[in-house]
Amino acid sequence: MHTSPEEAAWHSPVMAVDHVDLVRSGRLLLDQVSLVVRPGEHWALLGPNGAGKSTLLSLLGAQRHPTRGEVHVLGHRLGRVDLRELRRHIGHVDPRHPLRSSLTGRQVVLTGATGTIEPPPRWTPREDEETRAAHLMRVLGVERLGEARWPDLSQGERGRLLIARALMPAPRLLLLDEPATGLDVSAREQLLSGLDRLRGEQPALASVLVTHHLEELPATTTHALLLRGGQVVSSGPAEEVLTGKAVSTCFDHPIRIDRHDGRWVARAAPPAPPDLG
Repeated sequence: MHTSPEEAAWHSPVMAVDHVDLVRSGRLLLDQVSLVVRPGEHWALLGPNGAGKSTLLSLLGAQRHPTRGEVHVLGHRLGRVDLRELRRHIGHVDPRHPLRSSLTGRQVVLTGATGTIEPPPRWTPREDEETRAAHLMRVLGVERLGEARWPDLSQGERGRLLIARALMPAPRLLLLDEPATGLDVSAREQLLSGLDRLRGEQPALASVLVTHHLEELPATTTHALLLRGGQVVSSGPAEEVLTGKAVSTCFDHPIRIDRHDGRWVARAAPPAPPDLG
């Protein structure tokens, strides 16, 4: 049976990490980590401080090479591809965006078309780029910020603009590094609602979201990986991984997990009753 290129792309992994170790300055930061992300999957990457989450995300974002093992991103094996070119096809959202000038929200989003922090000199966006930027800002609920200046925006507003910026080149993979850090409840919920709308509109998009907190996971999260000390504690469909037992093991503390309306809530588990026998 003939398979079209579009169908093949849908079934092919967006990324595959195979028994990867990463050593820096004699320290083993990742230890035999494996992960496969397919189109339409939305992964949560969770673990305590120092677990290796940001290190793993740097591999997925083609920022560094593994010491041992293989990493394939968008069909290319790291070590055999120009990382700079590969990174152009990955949407990477970093809340520590190093913008220094007073660009408008619209200008910030449009820099996603050029892959630069500032608009290049004498560059003018095409009509289709303007249209896409406006559309993405509507999806993420920040269309009113088109003329607002970057220094005047809240962290939550900046976060949603940066997601729109990352989506400008229509990447197949979106990486989100703790996007809800520092947000109040209202800003966090607006961010997560925007991600849910985005995922519904772009069914082939794959994403990986790093966080410490289950409450920061969108309801559209499909899979999860728990990382501790550079090792995988559990990995797979979210409802199978985000359990009290697995999360308690990952964070080395008894934790109870509840789920309401598709969202997760974590709290300390009550102590076991004393054994009076």
